[in-house]
Amino acid sequence: MKQDKFDIQGMTCSACQAHVEKAVKKLDGINIVSVNLLTNSMNVEYDETQVSSDRIIKAVVDSGYGARLEQKEKSNLEKKDKSINNNEEIRNMKNRLILSIIFLIPLMYLAMHQMLNKYLGIPVPEFIKNIFHGKENALIFSFTQFLLVLPIMYINRNYYTKGFKTLFKGAPNMDSLIALRI
Repeated sequence: MKQDKFDIQGMTCSACQAHVEKAVKKLDGINIVSVNLLTNSMNVEYDETQVSSDRIIKAVVDSGYGARLEQKEKSNLEKKDKSINNNEEIRNMKNRLILSIIFLIPLMYLAMHQMLNKYLGIPVPEFIKNIFHGKENALIFSFTQFLLVLPIMYINRNYYTKGFKTLFKGAPNMDSLIALRI
């Protein structure tokens, strides 16, 4: 029996963790699989005569996630590189959030202008009432909301690509829930 530790990329929730474990357990020669979501790692005990680390990595990749063997002795440069990648991913998420909010504020104001005025006393300009209020303006009202939501969906498209991919593979996760909710 051989034990290896793998770095896993792309897991976002416990459903992802369970899907990776299930994909690796299907392989012949696997004794123990333990996936840790918090550290994005996987420990595998396997019979190296029946399965190789490359086949394990292929099973993880086929299930929709990234994998590579963890190197035993990580240099300070590699640790720093991984930290930089994590910081860059966090920065990208923050930028996507800010851009989404920039388009969300006018969308919410437009979609709820009647309630904002009636219940909160927030003034609504007369041109918004004239252009977007009433049955005769329903198509303009709907199309404007559609145009404001498109950039939000494009900015956050990775949720849709990952979500539908895992949904069609029969292993939905939180990304699938987000993709179906819209």
